[in-house]
Formats: sequence, structure tokens, C-alpha cells
Amino acid sequence: MLCFKNIIKNYPSRSGNELAVALDDVSFEVKEKEFVSIVGKSGAGKTTLLRLAIAQESPTTGQVFFQGRDVHKIKKSQIPKLRQRIGVVFQDYKLFASKNTFENVAYIMEITGAEDKEIKRDVPQILNIVGLSSRERNFPNELSGGEKQRLAIARALIHRPEIILADEPTGNLDPYNTFGIIRLLVKIYESGTTVVLATHDREVINTLGKRVITLDGGKVVRDEERGRFVL
Repeated sequence: MLCFKNIIKNYPSRSGNELAVALDDVSFEVKEKEFVSIVGKSGAGKTTLLRLAIAQESPTTGQVFFQGRDVHKIKKSQIPKLRQRIGVVFQDYKLFASKNTFENVAYIMEITGAEDKEIKRDVPQILNIVGLSSRERNFPNELSGGEKQRLAIARALIHRPEIILADEPTGNLDPYNTFGIIRLLVKIYESGTTVVLATHDREVINTLGKRVITLDGGKVVRDEERGRFVL
């Protein structure tokens, strides 16, 4: 489903005289209806991988395939359609402060040309899935950290994507809300959606008991079917 093939990603160093290696010959595949965690210390390359998957960045060398297509050979005009098929959840929520919960999700449909009747039908369904039905009219500053992240997940789900990429989605949350978000991601996975979770949370990984890919220094150093957090 999602395949990284011999990915190398370099960035200019701060001095500008050398190249900093973010990813070093990374190859692995995520299969359909799989839950995969990508773990590693800060700077290990987790976020870079996810940005490559949605064509937000390009590899220095190597290829990224989604459903058999090289995402970096897709025309720019087709990238929004790609991103409707790949839902992304960020650590910092990326919500619109001036829009309430309903409007935050509805806007994602509006920019892709959805009709009002579709919005009125689909948004309440998604808010129910993430447990925010009672918070439709609340604005982001009226939501807890866990509720904000649930809203971010609702926005990622609204197009019924084939895969969810969650980049440190519990990084700003306390333990109670952390496991609430993880249970929600597991629920989404159990409904048939592929989930890729990037995290450095040891307890979350060791509780999940699912496939774990470990990055260290930009390299895949471990890929285990029922992995644990080992660094």
C-alpha cells in the first residue's frame, strides 16, 4: 500500500557547507489494514518520512509509492486528490481558531467542492466517531487538548482516507488523553483503515503490541511484527 524504497533525504547543514542526513537508505512497506508504529528519538527521521508520503517534501534519492504510484511523479494538480486518500494528524492540531468544531471539519469538505447536503450528512457522523457530537458549536479554545486532537483526527477522517498518518499525535497530551487518542486510532484501524503512528512514547508502543519500525540516525535498525520500544 505505502512503500518506501531506498530513501535518502539530505538537508543542508546550518553552516551550509555540508549535508545533514535525515534518512539513510530507508526501505519498508506498509500493507493494507495494518497498524504500524514508527519509533525513534527526536530527529530520527519519523516526521520526514510522513512528509515524503504526502509529497510535502521530495527524497534526495529513492522512491515513495502509494497504491503502486510514485507519489513524487504525480502532477502538482493531482496532489490534493492524493492527500484526500491519505489522512494526516499532526501533533500541533492545525485547527482554525475562528471556526467551531463543526466548521473545522466542514471546511475540509468545502475546499474539495462538497455540497451542503453532503456536509450536513457527513460531519455529524465523523464527530460521533471521534466522540465530539456534544461539542459541535465549541471553538478550539474551548476544547481540551484531547478534544483538539480528536477534532484533528475528525478532519483527517472526513474524506474516508485509505490510510491515516499520525505524527506524534499524543506529544502534547497527558497520559489519560494519550491513551484515549490511541484507543481511537485503534478503533479506526479495526474499522478497516490502515494506520501509521510516528511516536517516541515508549508506554504507548509497548501497550499496542503491533508492528514496530525503529529508526536511529536515519536508518531502519529494527522491524518487528509485534515489536517493543527498544533504543
